[in-house]
Amino acid sequence: MSGEIGNEVASRRLFDVVREKMRTRHMAYRTEQAYLQWIRRFITYHQRRHPRGLGGPEVEQFLTYLAVDRKVSSSTQAQALQALLFLYRVVLEVDLPWLENVTRANRPRRLPVVLSRAEVRAVLGQLEGRPWLVANLLYGGGLRLLEALRLRVKDLLLERHEIVVRDAKGGKDRVTVLPEALDPALRTHMRHLREWFEAERRRGAPGVSLPQALARKYRGAATSWGWQYLFPANRLCDDPYGGGAIRHHLHEQSIQRAMKEAIRRAGVIQPASCHTLRHCFATHLLEDGYDIRTVQELLGHSDVKTTMIYTHVMQKGAKGVRSPLDRSG
Repeated sequence: MSGEIGNEVASRRLFDVVREKMRTRHMAYRTEQAYLQWIRRFITYHQRRHPRGLGGPEVEQFLTYLAVDRKVSSSTQAQALQALLFLYRVVLEVDLPWLENVTRANRPRRLPVVLSRAEVRAVLGQLEGRPWLVANLLYGGGLRLLEALRLRVKDLLLERHEIVVRDAKGGKDRVTVLPEALDPALRTHMRHLREWFEAERRRGAPGVSLPQALARKYRGAATSWGWQYLFPANRLCDDPYGGGAIRHHLHEQSIQRAMKEAIRRAGVIQPASCHTLRHCFATHLLEDGYDIRTVQELLGHSDVKTTMIYTHVMQKGAKGVRSPLDRSG
């Protein structure tokens, strides 16, 4: 019994060190939570033994268990691997041997779901309010859902019709297009947002969440206009870094639920989602004649091969082939 208590105390201390190491590297809070979850599952799988008493064979065994028994996707297995590599290399300062005996999860090659332009219009027509504006940014600028929800006032360059996407996937910034068609709606939204913001300041409400380093560097940023979220949450939440109340951005589930209902009402039978609008953005741009390198930059893909998948779904018919049944005569 005392041994289990000792292990629990050691684990708590270990998690504190892991959390500290990730925060000194300014890793995203979601990444922090995901890594801690995988480390906790790894320890639990090995009967709560401390990771320092484990090594390469135990890591291989756990990753194989995920693929064979839990049947996780390849991306999930890869995330678990990255979490354990961080634990051993950064926290414990132990080099793991080459993990060559891991059974890899299958990586299925599937084409993305892409809606026609008419279907996109039908889905957008079933939305209103903030979900409508968010969905139009997803399709009009090729944003991921969280990229849109994390937008701050300063990230919209209305006069230049540009959106600056900060700290996107892979920790990169990029610039994408801001649809001119959204200009009136965005200006109206920002006018209402400014009025709400001024009312919040008058009543002394807490500011918005900020990356930890920025919160220290710019003391007043959390309550300044430029740093406000374009889509703030309705309620305050606890600051996971400094404690106290802060305002975060709108939760993605609220948009996902609205999108799901809009897809149903629009009569779309394909398994579409918020991310489908990003696929539609890329495919429709290629159909309009824009070169693939331009689309790659707008999407923020590191490798053009990732963008090239849209060339397989942009043509009418499989690979643009015309069926012999359609030939006349």
